[in-house]
Amino acid sequence: MDFKSLAAVEMKKVVKKFPNPGGGEVVAVDHVSLAINNGEFFSLLGPSGCGKTTSLRLIAGFEWPTEGQIYIKDQEMGRKPPFLRPVNTVFQSYALFQHMTIFQNVAFGLEMEHVPKEEIKKRVSEALEMVQLGKMGARKPKQLSGGQQQRIALARALVKRPSVLLLDEPLGALDLKLRKEMQLELKALQKQVGITFVYVTHDQEEALTMSDRIAVMDKGVVLQIGSPVEIYERPNCRFVADFIGETNFLFGTVAAIANSQVTVTLDKSGIELIGTGLAELSVGSKVAVSIRPEKIRLTDKKSSIPNCFPGRVINTAYIGSDTRVIVDLQDGTRLTVWEQNKVSTLDPNAYYSVNQDIWVFIFPENTLILPDR
Repeated sequence: MDFKSLAAVEMKKVVKKFPNPGGGEVVAVDHVSLAINNGEFFSLLGPSGCGKTTSLRLIAGFEWPTEGQIYIKDQEMGRKPPFLRPVNTVFQSYALFQHMTIFQNVAFGLEMEHVPKEEIKKRVSEALEMVQLGKMGARKPKQLSGGQQQRIALARALVKRPSVLLLDEPLGALDLKLRKEMQLELKALQKQVGITFVYVTHDQEEALTMSDRIAVMDKGVVLQIGSPVEIYERPNCRFVADFIGETNFLFGTVAAIANSQVTVTLDKSGIELIGTGLAELSVGSKVAVSIRPEKIRLTDKKSSIPNCFPGRVINTAYIGSDTRVIVDLQDGTRLTVWEQNKVSTLDPNAYYSVNQDIWVFIFPENTLILPDR
């Protein structure tokens, strides 16, 4: 990534506590430290209540930290209110003024700042062209589709030329097809305007599709920061592996370690697996073995490579692009396997069938050994 050296946003040991009805406190953000680069599409990802939206609100100035510091463009924000910060926020609810035209909606923030009329006209026209709605200025919001209204909300935020654009689940109200289209449009728009986007979502696929880097959060803590490839292929803990995409978990004990290769004895069957260790482990450690369903291979013949086991098909589901196969390793251990349908055929023998005996093999580099916690 060719990001400039100066961070657009920094959070340094930020804590945010809220009082609860019982008289105690809830820690919504727990000593979060992260740096977001200039021109980066950075996503905060996690389940409901993980602290991602609170973190965004702290950057925006809608909340103030209980402890720690927040910097934007190397300037400490302290208790600066939102209107004095070089940021703008786009929410899931578009919050458009229904009685105003699209042009008036986009121009509203500039008018509040007493920008000259000619400058307003120029900048609003540029912003509407940017979101491909240049001819819609005279319409009212109710005359636009949900996707178009979302673009207007983006134009209204971008027209003020913020250093950082904050987006709080802005595609959440859209239907699935439109949401996927808008993901690609939003990513392309971010590259076009070149400003920093900080994006909050609980949708793993959305974060993987759009982000340069992702911070995965749980219970107020940032568990891992990395590129989509790093987060998916090399999760640093069981929660991240489980939250990002689909995975199979097997549980066992470390039997041997040789460099990054770890041999695990599975609790249920005593089977030995060889995998890649992704954390500090020691012989005797309890571990979770994470195996993505698309990385498991099925075959009719035994192989001499490591991690090859006999199994039996107990269920299948054809879904078009692939067939989901549930395999029993004949000890009660079950694996979900995604077999890609590479050949177009109606031949039933081309697909695995229930009760068919097969062999399962998993490459060690696809067998991820994580601490069981």
